[in-house]
Amino acid sequence: MEWLNYHHLLYFWTVVRTGSIVAASSELRLSVPTISVQLRSLETNLGEKLLVRSGRRVVPTETGRLVFKYANDIFSTGQELLDIVKSRRTGRSATLRIGVADVLPKWIAYRLIEPALSITPLARIICREHRPDRLLAELAINELDVVLSDGPMGPNINVRAFNHFLGACDVAFYAQPKLTGSLHEKFPHNLDGAPVLLPTDSMAIRPILDVWFETQRIRPRVVGEFDDFALLRVFGETGMGIVPAPCVLDSEMTKRYGFKRIGRTKAVRASFYAISVEHKVKNAAVAAICEAARQELFT
Repeated sequence: MEWLNYHHLLYFWTVVRTGSIVAASSELRLSVPTISVQLRSLETNLGEKLLVRSGRRVVPTETGRLVFKYANDIFSTGQELLDIVKSRRTGRSATLRIGVADVLPKWIAYRLIEPALSITPLARIICREHRPDRLLAELAINELDVVLSDGPMGPNINVRAFNHFLGACDVAFYAQPKLTGSLHEKFPHNLDGAPVLLPTDSMAIRPILDVWFETQRIRPRVVGEFDDFALLRVFGETGMGIVPAPCVLDSEMTKRYGFKRIGRTKAVRASFYAISVEHKVKNAAVAAICEAARQELFT
């Protein structure tokens, strides 16, 4: 029976993940020659070239990409095993590490995470907010259990992970009362020429809105664009412009922040995803997030 040297596999996995042998040597605290020798040994044992140079970086060959995907699964499973055994040995409850894309409305993020808080023996959660690509990089090295985002992971992201669709809802438009008085047309034509605050194209909903405006022959006056929905809403509270938002936020927008809903369209849908390294979700807390989103939040 042939045996795989997992130390060699770890060195290869680290090189691909960090992009260079030098960076890998720093992380692994091994010399560059030592890692180079071990990589050649792995290639010899597998009978395939795994890495090639591309400028100052090393990139995996087609076979190398396949080996990297399997290595990712192997080390992910190993880390999961250590976490479970450590929790049993110390009697400590598990920690759920969640990445929240910075484009996600905070109230929706809370509602998505809330069902996981009742999972036993979950002791605490750690939420990290950042750009989706940064969070996916942390997910790839098992620093996160799940990433919550407003869109699926794109095909250009070199991370072995899986999109889990949580649900979708219509988009509605909201404005402060002092602004709604100046809107005389019926929806959606009351948006034509009206001041509007929009998300930037970093949010998945923006191109969908642009297409909808075009098909409806509506040209709103864009007075602000924002990467962060919370900041967009704050500017909307001043009466500066009309705010598009997922209709699941309707109660939050109208009762808490004093907006009036001026219209709603089924042609523009906001979607939400959980992204994890598990093809079939086994983590109980992540499974609770997915199930509650589908059965309750986005029904």
